[in-house]
Amino acid sequence: MNRILLTILLCVPLLGFSQLKLEKELDSINTEADASKFIETNKAAKGKIIVFNKEKHNTRLAEDLFKLSTGGKKVYKTDFEKTYYKVIEKQSIPYYRVSYVYLDGKQKTMDEINLTREKIIRRFHQGYRFKDLARLFSMDQNANRGGDLGWFTNGETHPDFEAEVLDNSHGVNEIFTIDIPSKDWYYVVVKTHDTKMIDEIKVLKITEPVK
Repeated sequence: MNRILLTILLCVPLLGFSQLKLEKELDSINTEADASKFIETNKAAKGKIIVFNKEKHNTRLAEDLFKLSTGGKKVYKTDFEKTYYKVIEKQSIPYYRVSYVYLDGKQKTMDEINLTREKIIRRFHQGYRFKDLARLFSMDQNANRGGDLGWFTNGETHPDFEAEVLDNSHGVNEIFTIDIPSKDWYYVVVKTHDTKMIDEIKVLKITEPVK
């Protein structure tokens, strides 16, 4: 009995020391590079960097993390594990939103594509809703969403598509075309929203078992 008690008494300080060591290491992480290095050298911590977007992530966890300043930490504990979240970067990112009709150059000739685009643009100016035109003419699965691409930022779409969409000369509700001949991709696009600055945070998540 005394040996069992002694073993328990010895283990408790060790567990406490391990937890303090982990929290001290967390305090020393200030950049994404620091976080990546920690993940690489501490495989058992199951670390990963997560990006939370205020527009896309509406969970209670995201809400709690957005309240923290850069460097802030949040800890969640269950009967089985303890999870740490540390905010390592916080910034506002420009996001864009358009709807589109996609026409596949591998399935249609250029004459067919041009005729279809002229029809779409003409109907749009006649008062047809673009989402109905997208459902009718678009040749990808986004037709089911009425062509809405959702909020996106730099680097998330093809560079040629992005360059045209980000052109400040296009106003909201303006309709225009985009050609990407190297891919046989052809579009009719409507800018549906002004550019929006959306808060994003990069968070280091690590997990340790509760012993």
